[in-house]
Amino acid sequence: MNVAENSFPSSPVPAARESFLRRLGRGVGHAAVLLPVGLLALVAALSGRAASALRLLRVRAEPGNPRPGTARLVAHAALTVLLGVVALIPVGMLVLFVARGVLYGFVDDGPYDTSWGGPSRAGAWLAHFAVSCPVAVAATALLYGLAGLHRRLTAPLRGERRGGWVLPTVWLGCLAGALFLVAFVRQLN
Repeated sequence: MNVAENSFPSSPVPAARESFLRRLGRGVGHAAVLLPVGLLALVAALSGRAASALRLLRVRAEPGNPRPGTARLVAHAALTVLLGVVALIPVGMLVLFVARGVLYGFVDDGPYDTSWGGPSRAGAWLAHFAVSCPVAVAATALLYGLAGLHRRLTAPLRGERRGGWVLPTVWLGCLAGALFLVAFVRQLN
């Protein structure tokens, strides 16, 4: 019996799946707070507190690796802020999933004649929930991907190689997020 099975003896979820769910939760949480973490790391790096900036960026200083310079820390913190702004989009999608999917019947008091799934409240609620479930899955996957991208982005701060695809992916993700935001705001009018 391994440690994970011993830790949760009454849990119906297998140990391997618990590990995935734990990693997923950590990744989603990490991506959801990239904006404030990036801003705090940027302030710390600009004020000369490199250790604090590294800690905020989740970088452990290894004994054999040289400490990165201020310019490198500022650049990584600024890119973290950009990823944090992009992460606001899937976080907003998850908020809408809860507000307009799970809690639809409480936030919209009708009439439901022209609503998806209407004319009954139960039908409209079920239809909105069903439509929002794939959106929530996609938002969760995007947040998990952004956390992985951030981990790869900060690899040089840990003394590791960063793939050549990481920076273009960060910039393309920022561009895609900006285009999505513009399209979303325009469709509101």
